Amino acid sequence: MRVSNSKKSTYDEKTNAPGVVSLVDDLLKKAVKSCASDVHFEPTGSELVVKFRLDGVLGTAEKLPKSLSDNVIARLKVLGGLLTYRNDIPQEGRIEISKTQDDGVIDQRLAVFPTIHGQRAVVRLFYKNRELIELEQLGFSKDIYTALKKIAAKNQGVLLLTGPAGSGKSTTLAALLRHILKCFPGKSIVTLEDPVEIRIEGITQTQITPHGQMTFPTALRSLLRQDPQVLMIGEIRDAETAKIAIEAGLTGHLLMSTMHSGTPAGALLRLLEMGIEPYQVTSSVSAVLNQRLIRKLCRKCKRKIKSPKAGFAGFEAAGCDDCFNTGFKGRVLIAEMVQLDGRLRKAILAKSDLDQLEAILKSKGHTNMLQDGERLVSEGTTTQDELNKVCGIV
Repeated sequence: MRVSNSKKSTYDEKTNAPGVVSLVDDLLKKAVKSCASDVHFEPTGSELVVKFRLDGVLGTAEKLPKSLSDNVIARLKVLGGLLTYRNDIPQEGRIEISKTQDDGVIDQRLAVFPTIHGQRAVVRLFYKNRELIELEQLGFSKDIYTALKKIAAKNQGVLLLTGPAGSGKSTTLAALLRHILKCFPGKSIVTLEDPVEIRIEGITQTQITPHGQMTFPTALRSLLRQDPQVLMIGEIRDAETAKIAIEAGLTGHLLMSTMHSGTPAGALLRLLEMGIEPYQVTSSVSAVLNQRLIRKLCRKCKRKIKSPKAGFAGFEAAGCDDCFNTGFKGRVLIAEMVQLDGRLRKAILAKSDLDQLEAILKSKGHTNMLQDGERLVSEGTTTQDELNKVCGIV
């Protein structure tokens, strides 16, 4: 199946249309076969558009008749254990994995949201990834890989991961925890997650239920009395969680977590905005890792670009059946890491702004994500246009 913006529906209600149950099952199976990370069911004024996110890019897979829209969403809500009679509120749930299902899917999450054209639904798919288990398999540059191993060996401090949703932060954290488990056996490792995305044998993992009584701050305070040595918090979302996390990093715990921030410097400033004292930030935070995922050129169809002056000038996307005619298949990591040194600590203590922090990083030769990605362009793994797009360069 090819994902494109001109896909016509094969589910015409007037011509032997399959039942809605079979229709939804068929769409989800196609999404899994395509290795889609998300399936969007988006209602419009005239139809229900089904889109698959492949390697981070959303493309139209099917266009269904408008008359099927309510029934399709209702079927998804039944699968997700949601209230089918409430169409006016957002709802979230999980679609159970069949015991006979053997397609590598380990979890299916459903979110439904009301719009002016009806309810919009998104199914997020999580797969077993046997290739990205160990830290050395993730594709970090040698410098970042070495720095992460040194941080994992520490007995206290805070490591923050930043990047948008879907940038591989959970995979990186899971690999770090496995590394600690393997290299430092006997350490007490506990995680707080919402939800638990990757299950790791030998680690105590706790799921924080949305709207429940056990919030991140409540659970974290209690956990600190459980004698943990390594803590992983799924995300620092508020000032209260940030305060407890920083204090944990100051009192003999190695803590790892994520934050939504575009840059490492931005993450440090966000901690200050949350009310964390500058001296606490400089004393607790070991490093900030900022990462993104970038599409890899399809090995079967990528083609060389020839320049009249320079000869070989890299590769470009072509498109074939194997990559659903996108020219890309799979994704790879690009990253930048900032470790706090004397100059940065002084700047944070002086409450310097973002521009000042960025200027310090630039003056000390910091390798940013764009520069890290250049190695992948030179290797023929991706294209310069793709790198520019991910890094937000027009």
